[in-house]
Amino acid sequence: MKKFSFAIIALTFVTAIHAQNGINTPYSRYGFGIQSERAMGFNKGMGGVAQGFRNGQQINLANPASYSDADSLTALFDLGLSLQNGNYKMGDLQQNIRNTSFDYFAFQFRATKNWGIALGIMPITNIKYNFTSSSEALSGTENITSSYSFNGDGGLREVILGMGWRPFMPISLGFNASYLWGDYTHNMTMSFSESTAFSMARIYSAEISTYNLQAGFQFIQPINKTDKIVIGGTYTLGHDVNNDAYRKTETLNSATIETESIDTIRNAFQLPHAIAAGITYYRSDRLRIGVDFELQKWSECKFPNQQTAISTSTTPSSESYQALKGQLNDRTKLSAGFDWTPNPLSLGSYFNRCTYKAGAYYSKSYANADVTGTIKDKPYEFGVSAGITLPVANKNIWYNIPRINLSVQWVHTNIPYLNAATLRQSVLKENYLRFCIGVTFSERWFDKWKVQ
Repeated sequence: MKKFSFAIIALTFVTAIHAQNGINTPYSRYGFGIQSERAMGFNKGMGGVAQGFRNGQQINLANPASYSDADSLTALFDLGLSLQNGNYKMGDLQQNIRNTSFDYFAFQFRATKNWGIALGIMPITNIKYNFTSSSEALSGTENITSSYSFNGDGGLREVILGMGWRPFMPISLGFNASYLWGDYTHNMTMSFSESTAFSMARIYSAEISTYNLQAGFQFIQPINKTDKIVIGGTYTLGHDVNNDAYRKTETLNSATIETESIDTIRNAFQLPHAIAAGITYYRSDRLRIGVDFELQKWSECKFPNQQTAISTSTTPSSESYQALKGQLNDRTKLSAGFDWTPNPLSLGSYFNRCTYKAGAYYSKSYANADVTGTIKDKPYEFGVSAGITLPVANKNIWYNIPRINLSVQWVHTNIPYLNAATLRQSVLKENYLRFCIGVTFSERWFDKWKVQ
């Protein structure tokens, strides 16, 4: 078992080193990039439902109130990764891209009675894209065409330290404090078919480091001796991010920089206030059914205005570069899911001890592909998922054991944008098939051993 555990840990972290960024899409150029979900291995197959989930054998970073249910004898380690195939379609153009990503690592233990502590690390946004526009003839010319290239890289990561406390039944309270850090770089270049013509380049960049605070609660309402309902919710504090944003504009002659200017925005960012709430029904220890709703107020956050066009005037950086509100949309998400274990204590069939799960979600993205208001439709995303939890144990032990969480997700995104060539609405469609694996290790650190 130890060899198996170390092998899984080594495989996960080697993959994390070589594949930190699990996306490759032009959709990631907006805001801080594509948002990662705070889903763990146990609920990735359930649409990410988490607010009302509490189980001493699972780490639920989405709601810190759940830490109060930490098992008294064991320390939990949980880690996960994903493999995905993405299909991107824009008009008649299609492309398939495969990616691998590190999803999370978490650790949880009970400090004292009704008091649990958790530590975790996970990506919260990802940026990765590289594409080129078609050539266009310049106005007033016959032989000179222009083309644009766009590429970006970066994202944010988060280290979380949290605690959960149950002061009395039926209330549990929790608190997460986290450190966020990362960066982004967006490059846009306009070049010409005429070799003597100067090309133009614009580079947007920033480095982010800040804190995040989240409070959570769970209310446990018994229905009878075996069944109950848990109502959960979290509030995440919005605040200013005291980091600067930069815009560099260059005029290039071949590879030589002829002119260069840099614009700076001081204290250019804000993080949103966010609320989430959910309810979960428990039928004994065999069935859980949950529904969650989440709202993030990104429309009230200031963010640098990243213009997609490049001026061809002699003073290309004269355009106003500011941090403005309304650059992003409010994000909403509705998710539902369940898991079912036929018989957790079965001494017969192994598959009666496995947990089967399924779920779905619908989300309005925070990305705003047209700040002019010409496009009225908003980006949206929906997904369905299914999974299974496999216990890893010998024939004598079935509690406090390692578990392997396997899930498959299908996700569709629809991103409307203003086509610069036709000045009409076009749509970027993305479809993802994602395979996720999570491994939960349960170590009996707090057993009181006796010597006979």
